[in-house]
Parts: sequence; structure tokens; C-alpha cells
Amino acid sequence: MSRDPLFFLATDALPAMVGRIDSRIKGLWTSLWRGHWWIGLVVLGAGLCTAVPADARPQVTEVALTARSDGGGYVVRVRSTERIETYGMPRRVGERELKWVLYRAGLHRNFQSDPAEGLVSGYTVRRQGDNVVLRFQLSPGPSIESSAYRDGASSDLLLNLAVSGGDRPVARSDAPRAMPRPAATGQASSGDASAPGRSTPASEGASKEARERWTLDTIVIDPGHGGKDPGARANGLNEKDLVLDVALQLGDYVEEKLGINVVYTRKSDQFIELEERGHIANRVGAKLFVSIHINAARARSARGTETFFLGPHKSEAARRVMERENSVIKYEENTQVYEDYDKEALVRQTLTQSAYMRQSEKLASLIEDQFKNRVHRRSRGVHQAGFYVLWGASMPAVLVELGFLTNPTEARFLRSDRGKTYMASALFRAIRNYKQEYEKGIKPTAVSK
Repeated sequence: MSRDPLFFLATDALPAMVGRIDSRIKGLWTSLWRGHWWIGLVVLGAGLCTAVPADARPQVTEVALTARSDGGGYVVRVRSTERIETYGMPRRVGERELKWVLYRAGLHRNFQSDPAEGLVSGYTVRRQGDNVVLRFQLSPGPSIESSAYRDGASSDLLLNLAVSGGDRPVARSDAPRAMPRPAATGQASSGDASAPGRSTPASEGASKEARERWTLDTIVIDPGHGGKDPGARANGLNEKDLVLDVALQLGDYVEEKLGINVVYTRKSDQFIELEERGHIANRVGAKLFVSIHINAARARSARGTETFFLGPHKSEAARRVMERENSVIKYEENTQVYEDYDKEALVRQTLTQSAYMRQSEKLASLIEDQFKNRVHRRSRGVHQAGFYVLWGASMPAVLVELGFLTNPTEARFLRSDRGKTYMASALFRAIRNYKQEYEKGIKPTAVSK
């Protein structure tokens, strides 16, 4: 081994430098100890020149709390130097505590934060590794629903804390309207008794404002997979291509015949991360989220449709479908976001979104009824499972499996224009029927004089 003093200087300094250089040059150590000290120094110099400093990540500059002007809760606004690309949904880590992770972000040296107030009795903002973690202690009292989304007018991130039971907090009269459209997150405030899914009889009618807020005016249609993620592959077909065709056809029907605004998570062969699909629905204020997929199985004889909503799986078959769909996170760059997606978190998330579960299950039943009785497909029924794509959608949400691509007969049907039209039409009729029932409780009623 070389005894050159420069060699020892480099090796002595190396441990202190490792934390500052890019992972691409971690092989430097091996080169040095093999005696190729000059190669090591060249790589070290290149690495130090090209390494991305920690503060190059988006820096959180401010956390602000604002009471919603409708009195239905609070909004936490996170401002940063640049757009934070990846963030998780808030998770309950205790009876009255929320954890919210902003990935690949740092804290600005001049970071500022508002004092806790109202629904928030206290909170902390800390950097943990490459992420920023916010923990909120919620005040005792009413049940609180939470959802995160990006502000449509800026790169700020918003955390909506909406009261779902008990007395509504009183909003400050001078508070700016942080959320021009509270329904955009899919959360209902407890004082809005006319919100769909609440127990108020339809005969009581609803205010004009409530009708406008809760009218089913926007739907997000999510063609599963896309881009580098082909989905199921069998019989010479890719799932991503067939579900896109059905999704676009369904969207045309919904827009043309129901006059509902349709937003697609993708309209081309594009890769979209699972959690981002739900975030898209939250940002546009969707009242419904429909994710379209095609199943696969080892047995070529497996056939039939099935529709899922969010919740713990109750069968081995549901678990297998969930694991196959969730496995596509292998195509994503940052899988950290799913580390908290365990069984306990799923139970907490299910409770958080309990107001939407009944509506999700109802839509799922309508879809399977159309598949079975109008398109004459074999229905495998309605199930619940912890699909990642449904976690972030703060609204009624379902995942539909149109059939099995691994079944030659079903594959031929689903690839045909006739099959795509039949399946899109069935989904359309289910959404139409759901809309009619959904809006019954918010129709105005005549007032006797």
C-alpha cells in the first residue's frame, strides 16, 4: 500500500466529508484503501463540487394559523422558499395529536410561526433528517377531521382542520378567508347539517349556500397506473392503456349528460404517484373520486368485476388485490411517504373519513349492480381494503376493477370497443344514480305560508 502523506491526509479527512458528498462517490473509500489514492482524490473533488447542499431543498419559512371564516374550523398554512413536491396526509398518532410530514424539505434560518389557538392547543415544527415534521396537539372538545392539499393560488401547503361534531368554534371577525371554498377538501363542518351523509332529514331542506357547497359539481376520474408503470400485463395487453380509454369515455359521458366538471389524474400515458392522485382530487374540490383498474391473477380462470372503498381488508382475496395495486410504489422515487401506512394508521384514517365511507360503499354497490345487471358481468362484490390511492382523497372514493386481464375471454372483451363502451356506460349510470340520491338531501323544499 502506498505510504504517500497525501494519501493519509485524504483518509483522515474522509469521515468528516462523507456527510457532505453525494452518495455516488461512496466507493471512494474502497479506491483509497486499494492504493489508488489519486483516483480517490479526483472523485472526492468532483463530488464536493457537484454535491447538492442540504439548504438547496425547499425551506419552510412560516407556519400560520387562521380561523375559517365560516366558523367550521382552522386552516394551517405552510409557506416555503420553493414548492414542496411531496407531502403526506396528516396521521393521528394519539387521541388528540396529528403528525404531518413534509418530505425533502428543511427549516429556514428565519423560520416564523403563529402561536397556537382555537382547535390547536400546541404544535411543534422540527426537521428530522431530510424531512420537516409537524405535530399538532388538538384542543379537547369536538371531533376534528383533517386533510392536506396545495393552495391553488400559490405553492403553499394547507392543512384543513374541520369540526365534525360538537360546538363549532367562533371564527375571528377580522380573519381573512383562508379557504374560499371549504368544500374543496371534502370536509363538512358540523354546523352544516344539510351536508350529504349527515342525519338531518331531507325534508328539512338546505340553505342556498349549503346547496351550492355540496352540489356534486366536480368528479375526479383516475385511470390507474401509466407511464413507466404498465399495471397488469397479460394476453398482449397493458392495464394502463385500457383503463385510460374507459376513463376518457366515462368522463365524456359525465360532462355531456350530467354537466359535471371532470378532472383526470392523467389524460395520457403519464406516471402519477399514488398519493398525488388523491391530492389532485383535494386541490380541485372534487366531491367524488373514481379510480379505474383491471385485475390480474395467477389462475387464468379468475374472472369478474369488484369495487373497493377504503378500510381494513376482510378477506385474503381483497388483501391480494390491495397488495398488487399498492406494489406500484416501487416506481416512485420517494417511498418514505408510505412508511406510516400501517394497519393502525389505516384504522385511524378510516375513522377520520367515516363520514364518507357510507357514501363510498353506496357508490360501490351501484357500480357493481350496473356491471352485473346491465352489462351481465360476473360481480365479485363490494369490498374494503387499504389502497394507497384512496388514502389521500378527502371525499367519497372507490377503486374499480373492471375484470381480469389474465382471463383470455375478459381480456378480449375489455380490449374491444364494445367492451370499453359497456363498462364506461355502466360506470356513468352508477354515478348518475348516485348523484340523484346524493343531492336529495340538499334540494330546496317548499315553505308553507
